[in-house]
Parts: sequence; structure tokens; C-alpha cells
Amino acid sequence: MKYTYYGQSCFLLEADGKKFLFDPFITHNPLAKDIDIKTIEADYILVSHGHSDHVADLVAIANTTNAQVIAIVEVAAWISKQGVKNVIDINFGKAKLDFGVLRTVWAVHSSANPDESYGGNPAGFVLELEGKTIYFAGDTALTLEMKLLADLHKLDYAILPIGGHYTMDVDDALIATKYLECDKVIGVHYNTFPPIQIDTEEAVAKFKRENKTLLLPVIGETIEL
Repeated sequence: MKYTYYGQSCFLLEADGKKFLFDPFITHNPLAKDIDIKTIEADYILVSHGHSDHVADLVAIANTTNAQVIAIVEVAAWISKQGVKNVIDINFGKAKLDFGVLRTVWAVHSSANPDESYGGNPAGFVLELEGKTIYFAGDTALTLEMKLLADLHKLDYAILPIGGHYTMDVDDALIATKYLECDKVIGVHYNTFPPIQIDTEEAVAKFKRENKTLLLPVIGETIEL
């Protein structure tokens, strides 16, 4: 399985011969200026919530790739109104899709669409791909709901926000690993804006002191999971 980071909370998972793009926000991110969205391929685009720093490039990439776009009902309705044709609306719980079962889980955050229409509740996702179980938390504060995931799944990787201010910070993400019973974390949602800038070396060191791994690939980098 391959993971490619595109900045903020946008990344691509390549597994089982499919490409899964999450929360596309690239062209408005100065840190991702070297990424050309026209080169990004996707079979599926998963959207955690409707904030602009998670959907700014959604319509352009969806129309270019004809990917299936998967989002909470209210966000899916907004996406459809933008002229995107291949949209699947979901809600919390398990959905059987053509690539397998997607579990949509609670995230503690807010949500509105870019036009300020109601965006429903923010979400995270659990996917089982190539024999690995991956949890993407979306934008969330630390929540006891994460303990439930340890009962439901044996997670191989947790993709967690670590920038603080709007979401969990590094310290809360460390607590989350204990709730989730998952020692391998990929950090997202950091350094894009001044309020969420962090010391990445210190963050990695904090995880290491707890015998846990924090992966922070640079924008455009692909790593093997």
C-alpha cells in the first residue's frame, strides 16, 4: 500500500489496484505549490466534511478523474449541486461499496459547506485495504469515541490531525493512540496556517519517547505502508 501526501489533510492511498484520494485541498495551499492537480489520478474521493480546506479542489479533480465521490449526505448534496455526477452519499456506520466496507465514524468538529449551507456532521473513516486497517480521523478533537474503534478494529495506521487550535494537537494525538491501541500514526492538518504550525522534530521525538511512530512525509512524498 502506498501513501502520498499532498498537504493539509489531503493524501492518496493506493491499494488493491485502486486510488483513494482524501479531502482535496491543494491549489490554495502555498505549501503545495509544486503539486499539479491535473496529474492526480483517483478512483474514489472521500470527503470528511465540507470546510473549504478539505474540498477546495474537489470539483476540479472529480470532473477530471470521474472518481466516485463519497461524503456525508449533506456534503454530498452540495457536491452534486456543483455538477459532479458520480456522488455516493453516506452516513455513520458501515456502507458496503464496490471496493469493500467503509465504516464512517464520529469526529468532534464543525462542518459547513463552502457556500455556508448546512454540512451535516464531520466524520472520519475506517477502511480495510490489502490486509491493513487504516483510520483517517478527519478534523477532530480528542474524543472517547476513539476507544470504540479499538474494540471494533485492529488498526495498522491512524491518520490523525496534529496541528492543534482547530483539532487535536500532538499531545492529544498521543493520547488518541492509547485509545485506539494503534502505535503508528501519520500526521496531517499541520503547518498550513499560522495557528497550526508545529515543531515537527519535537513532535516526532514525543512519539518516539512513548515508543510510538509519527510519520510526517513531505508534500509530494510517497511512502510504503
